[in-house]
Amino acid sequence: MLSHDSGPEGAICSARGCQEPATWSLEWNNPRLHTPERRKVWLACDVHRTSLSEFLEARGFLKDVVPFL
Repeated sequence: MLSHDSGPEGAICSARGCQEPATWSLEWNNPRLHTPERRKVWLACDVHRTSLSEFLEARGFLKDVVPFL
């Protein structure tokens, strides 16, 4: 769900239907599919940071949430 054109300036939130600029990087992996060091990334705006984080956390996938620069 990583959505961006060319770097942070074009990056948008990964929440369905959201077109807001990304301000957070949600790093995750599915331990049944990925090695422990592998990180997938969803981007989030301030509004969707919590809901996307909770979705990943409920499945045991969320590893880190860091500012998207």
